[in-house]
Amino acid sequence: MQRRLLTDSLFKYLMTFGGISVIIAISLIFFYLVSVAYPLFKPANVEGWQVYAAPGAPGERTLHLSSEEQREIGARFTDNGSVYFFGFLDGKPRGEAKIKLPQGVSITAFAAGDPHQYVVAYGLSDGRVIVAKQNFAMNFDEQGKRVITPQIVYPLGEEPLVIDTSKSPLRKLAIQSAEDEITLAALTAGGRLQVAGITINKNMITGEAELERTGSMLDGVEGEVQDMTIEVKQRELYVVHADRFVSHFDISDKTGPRFVQKKQVVADGENVSALTILSGGFSLIVGSDKGNLGQWFLVRDGNNAYHLTHIRDFKAMPGSITTLAPEYFRKGFLAGDDLGNIGLYYATSQKLLAREPVGKGAVVAAEISPRANGLLVQDAAGRLSAARVENEFPEVSFSSLWQKVWYESYPEPDYVWQSAAATNDFEPKFSLAPLTLGTLKAAFYAMLIATPLALLGAIFTAYFMTPRMRRVAKPSIEIMEALPTVILGFLAGLWLAPLVENNLAGTLLLFPLMPVAVLLGALCWRLLPESLTGRIPHGWEAALLVPVIMPGIWLSFQIGHPVEAYFFGGDMPHWLSNEMGITFEQRNSLVVGIAMGFAVTPTIFSIAEDAIFSVPRHLTTGSLALGATPWQTLKNVVLLTASPGIFSAVMIGMGRAVGETMIVLMATGNTAVMDFSLFTGFRTLSANIGVEMPEAAVGTTHFRLLFVAALVLFVFTFFVNTLAEVVRQRLREKYSSI
Repeated sequence: MQRRLLTDSLFKYLMTFGGISVIIAISLIFFYLVSVAYPLFKPANVEGWQVYAAPGAPGERTLHLSSEEQREIGARFTDNGSVYFFGFLDGKPRGEAKIKLPQGVSITAFAAGDPHQYVVAYGLSDGRVIVAKQNFAMNFDEQGKRVITPQIVYPLGEEPLVIDTSKSPLRKLAIQSAEDEITLAALTAGGRLQVAGITINKNMITGEAELERTGSMLDGVEGEVQDMTIEVKQRELYVVHADRFVSHFDISDKTGPRFVQKKQVVADGENVSALTILSGGFSLIVGSDKGNLGQWFLVRDGNNAYHLTHIRDFKAMPGSITTLAPEYFRKGFLAGDDLGNIGLYYATSQKLLAREPVGKGAVVAAEISPRANGLLVQDAAGRLSAARVENEFPEVSFSSLWQKVWYESYPEPDYVWQSAAATNDFEPKFSLAPLTLGTLKAAFYAMLIATPLALLGAIFTAYFMTPRMRRVAKPSIEIMEALPTVILGFLAGLWLAPLVENNLAGTLLLFPLMPVAVLLGALCWRLLPESLTGRIPHGWEAALLVPVIMPGIWLSFQIGHPVEAYFFGGDMPHWLSNEMGITFEQRNSLVVGIAMGFAVTPTIFSIAEDAIFSVPRHLTTGSLALGATPWQTLKNVVLLTASPGIFSAVMIGMGRAVGETMIVLMATGNTAVMDFSLFTGFRTLSANIGVEMPEAAVGTTHFRLLFVAALVLFVFTFFVNTLAEVVRQRLREKYSSI
């Protein structure tokens, strides 16, 4: 007796320890997922402001600020052609350069191209242009210390390029450059708007460069021109004029530019006060004198024509926008106003990341360092302010993860997951909505097939089948659960998917014909003479369905071909795509539903069958003794008593379907789309993690968002299991007194 008590006590503590360990392990998993995902949602941090006097002589006006990649050296371009290099965080002089201006001319216009090209242009009073480029040469001294040497080079040569042959001063200027091509747009004092393309042809042997110039005049601009910019690929020109309008020109052909459209980009009563183009060259950011900020880019309509379209607005700045500075490689930008405030924004997520008061008076120039980890701002008092920035994950927000987002080059807002591309100006698309829908879609179709098969099979096996047959059938079904899902996925992708595509009508006919075939088989069995049916032992009738089901499947496929020929032109997938506009993919939800249903059925069957079989025998015998039929006993006694276990079986099966990876990975097109159609594929959260985690760089937005996907799966499973347990306990309490 004492030994038994000791054993009971030991196992009590072991079970308690095991249960607590499971809870601790699950909690640790949860907190680990949260710890990896949490930095995505931290606000941007701007700190360590250093304020110093702008280098250069008093009275010089700043035209442009820039910095090199290491955030060690900044550059200030002034209106007299001087370029001052200085320490980014301390302002100490690091060199000076002077633009080589011709004798007797002055600078009348200035433009900077795409930030990472470091190319600027000076418009001169005689109608010519000097193109200059910053170069930061990096070396290491004898002690191994990095030494950065800033300098100015001239990609088109030191001789100014003639833009206006009448030698009229240039008032406005825009430039974009590539390795072998530079495009300039200029407005002269006489009001002439010109575009010029310069192609650099290098001799591969001598290295000498020849310049080939093309250009023409632009018409169609009404009112005074305030600003203009050229997109990065040098195909579009945007001109701000008449205070609130932007005219769009197609300048792909520099000899014949084409006016495309004119758009009002600010509300009535507002004026455009600043304009910039984001990294990649697709989006315009327009700032107004009321502090409002809007994003515009070209959208293609059904006729393959592009229209400049208003995409989104951002939280307004307190004062009039005086300057805009884009990030080098991301879709972020900085806005400064006339009250001395700066705002750090990100376009895709539509977020105001940070807002800081800087200096005294208006912000006259600003710059975001190449790695987006520093800010450089000059105020009207001539002071420079530099700061460090922690802003690693600006593209993540609630709207970008779960709502439709209008991405560049897309015709409309959409849910998109696209984590990588081949270009640096790629706009990350991190919508979890299609992945979550794909997960629910996979579970829905799998459960739609598995639940009726598993539950009806469990009912028959536990309640009607003879013990001898049950000892064969139940282990045979349960052993299916041991099949590796990679094998099921392999068979589904390489065998089942082509079979379904070639026999689509027959496959769809299976769902109505198989129940009818079973009912007809049962009816025929009832009509047979008792002398024949009596030879089959009671409970073995189900075995007779095998010769009914197998020919039924064959007959369904045979009927499917003439049905396709008569109603669908002999090719149902083609008919769906061309006549009904329903996309058909070979690896689709129907295939996944069948394959995953096959994988989930044993789980649901085993648990449900045990629950039904465990109903106390005295309840069923008592019900039968009182005159109830076996079906009445099943409905009113057995199923109600076993309902907690049946519900648990369904919930566990659903959890298996939600977390399945290999089948959906191999049997679907693995495309993240928002479509509940039976004939399209999808991508699930678990499959996405399995595919992309090996390629995700540790610590990046992509890497952490995969942990967010895992966290969503974890929370969803925890919620469903908790809800299932609550329902199970209530069912147990309700029917325990039967």
